[in-house]
Amino acid sequence: MKNIVIFASGSGTNAENIVRHFRDNTSINIALILSNKRNAGVLDRADRHNINAIYFNRTALYRSSVILDLLKSMSPDLIVLAGFLWKFPRNILGAFPDKVINIHPALLPKYGGKGMYGMHVHNAVVENREKESGITIHYVNENYDEGAVIFQAAIPVSAADSPEDVARKVHELEYRHFPEVIEKLLLAKTK
Repeated sequence: MKNIVIFASGSGTNAENIVRHFRDNTSINIALILSNKRNAGVLDRADRHNINAIYFNRTALYRSSVILDLLKSMSPDLIVLAGFLWKFPRNILGAFPDKVINIHPALLPKYGGKGMYGMHVHNAVVENREKESGITIHYVNENYDEGAVIFQAAIPVSAADSPEDVARKVHELEYRHFPEVIEKLLLAKTK
């Protein structure tokens, strides 16, 4: 059985999409969902799907080994950041090399880095009159959005598109591709 641990900061639509994708899979399990926000919607979504979920604070992640020890005890095959907004700590990255991935709502290296998430990205894409945007799924390293790219998919952006239009198109790409890429990565690790 392959185990996935998901980190999320917000409403959890991507996390829930991943949970649904693997719900009937007998070889891949969503073992835990972790959130750095006590009232994050992802915790409610986890509860509705009977997935163990834990809230943690900055001290638990950065100034103690609580989260690292928890992860080590679970031996996840993949740690998935699905809308997790904090920089991921080096000690966890070191303990789980090539096992931490993230999804970003732009075609990196464009519109990546600190503060570039969610609508900030889509606003910048529209303001800069980009002809396309999309998603990037990448390995996580010690810098925001700079890890090796695993997968990208693009959508066209027209002059008439609002940031909300771009967000909708990008979300559709996320929902379609993120679970599939996760599954391919896990299957590749068994070979």
